[in-house]
Amino acid sequence: MNDGVGFFFIMEDLIIIGGGPAGLTAGLYAARSRLKSILLEKLSPGGQVILTDWVENYPGFPDGISGFELMERIRRQAENFGLNIQSQDVIKLNISPERKLVVTDKGSLETRALILATGATPRKLGIEGEERLTGKGVSYCATCDGPFYRDQEVAVIGGGDTAVEEALFLTKFAIKVHLVHRRNELRATKLLQERATAQEKIELVWDTVPTRILGETGVKEIEIKNVKTDGLSRIPVEGVFVFIGYNPSSELARGQLKLDTRGFIVTNNDMETSLAGVFAAGDVRSKLLRQISTAVGEGATAAFAAERYIESVAQ
Repeated sequence: MNDGVGFFFIMEDLIIIGGGPAGLTAGLYAARSRLKSILLEKLSPGGQVILTDWVENYPGFPDGISGFELMERIRRQAENFGLNIQSQDVIKLNISPERKLVVTDKGSLETRALILATGATPRKLGIEGEERLTGKGVSYCATCDGPFYRDQEVAVIGGGDTAVEEALFLTKFAIKVHLVHRRNELRATKLLQERATAQEKIELVWDTVPTRILGETGVKEIEIKNVKTDGLSRIPVEGVFVFIGYNPSSELARGQLKLDTRGFIVTNNDMETSLAGVFAAGDVRSKLLRQISTAVGEGATAAFAAERYIESVAQ
């Protein structure tokens, strides 16, 4: 199709942006439906899951499976059905009910329907020393950096499933893990709480928030404040791992789609966004639970809904 300035775009049936569990599942379903579709992922397919050491709550794997292996299997399955995965960084979207243009670092693509499965990125603490010491003791991925802290003391910030899972993983290397949480009980599932309290290497630090991360060329201490007494204290650590939630990777959608107050994309139960022909699935979507299993289900729903939309506009 001519864009009016001399360029021509090949029309795709469906473009999927993001190669995590939601995007790959959407691609698998689209490929099986023989839609002319492309999945765009700027990094390696797999999303945040490939950084997860062990997944034990995904159905069908009673003994658990590594995050990397699980995503590799999903990727291979999708490609076996013919999914076209391309390494491209999406720069912006020009979308309307009449036309959907995806601009990447390698050119522009036009599509009849679009699925956003761009996921989310780790939330930062926003305290003194965090930015300066990121990569020098401050980390957001225990699987990536845990082995660097063998026989050392580290702090984990957070109280949800991810924080507790990563704290447990770090006990393989660290001599002690200080699990710092702002409340007096963890938000993680009961099973993970039981494991954390039974692990002698984990010390739970209740009712506490970090205020500063100290060190020159590397982390030396973390300053913490008790939220009930306002008392300040310091813990000597050589690593600080932050797991306090995620921010949606929804920059492409800002100003074009309806977002909730936190910036997640609002959809209905069929993954339809506020713009006809545009769908969202996975962690970028406004929802209650962010898990691999929910992302997979949403990816399948989004692909099916996109197929129905494409059929309706073609009539």
